[in-house]
Amino acid sequence: MPLSRPAVVAALPGVALAVVIGLAATLVGRAVPVVGGPVPAVLLGAVVGWLVRRRRQEDGGAADLGGLQPGVKFASSRVLQAAVVLLGAQLSIGEVLRIGGETLPVMLTTLVVCLVAAWGIGRLLRVSSTLRTLIGVGTGICGASAIAAVTPVVGAASAEVAYALSTIFLCNIAAVFVFPLVGHALGLSQHAFGVFAGTAVNDTSSVVATATIYGRQATDTAVVVKLVRTLMIIPIVVGLAGLEARRTARSQPASVDGSGRAGGVRVFRLVPWFLVGFLVVVLLRTVGVLPASVAPAFSTAATFLITVALAAVGVSTDFAALRRAGFRPMLLGIALWVLVAVTSLGVQAAFGQL
Repeated sequence: MPLSRPAVVAALPGVALAVVIGLAATLVGRAVPVVGGPVPAVLLGAVVGWLVRRRRQEDGGAADLGGLQPGVKFASSRVLQAAVVLLGAQLSIGEVLRIGGETLPVMLTTLVVCLVAAWGIGRLLRVSSTLRTLIGVGTGICGASAIAAVTPVVGAASAEVAYALSTIFLCNIAAVFVFPLVGHALGLSQHAFGVFAGTAVNDTSSVVATATIYGRQATDTAVVVKLVRTLMIIPIVVGLAGLEARRTARSQPASVDGSGRAGGVRVFRLVPWFLVGFLVVVLLRTVGVLPASVAPAFSTAATFLITVALAAVGVSTDFAALRRAGFRPMLLGIALWVLVAVTSLGVQAAFGQL
């Protein structure tokens, strides 16, 4: 949905801040190629965000981003999604189908393991059923997007959503730093690391950032795996809506019917626009409308947009909110994150893909 003029004006300060941080991080990445741009962007953004919140609090205001918030939110989501669309110029339909088909066993296995573990470990830690559902789908599918899709279906409270998002966010940031080190330590190929990042990292932004640090081929693979994994939102939401409808059948009308609705969420709306955009660009690349010569330029632009988006993610890091998330939900999220990572590597090893 296009932004209104007032929304564009409101977003400008935050977007400008993210761009400035992104430019600084890009310069750092060029000076130290082994580090790249995304990691410095997250670190610089986190420092700037902390300083902004502290300054506002010292001035007697709330410890938030104030007028920067709309633009920071836009940069961390829409800018990243635009980068994903541009990455499609490097792939053909055949490559997308091949990568998606080859990695489907890894994706399905990690998803099943994650959801089952969320139920079992969550019960042991005495985490509420709603919260463990949110953390489970967030870890197993696609982070904040999956949590947002499931929230109206399970009737999650705002505090539970905040806890789940904080937990997922912490694991996302950790993945950007830890996973490339793991990949190099294990000697993973570009393809294997792309599958690893695409199945074991949560949000799209963190998947792309993590894979970008490892290499261009890893990024291509990770993006395809992640976008195929995102489609798992649809059957999961429909299934949860059916369970909720069964639980409340005596007092409320069924949540799933022939109208195409699932728990108040239209199924077709669960497919993100950037997935469609990515596939359109892939199709244009396949039929030759976009020549192979444009791929490097698209890749460079996408990398910069990723850096800007990660700068915004860093700025939006609220350390106080992470502390308030509590010990048990955080422990559940970390346990699921580690379990999914190990499962991803294990399934790849079992299929001889490492």
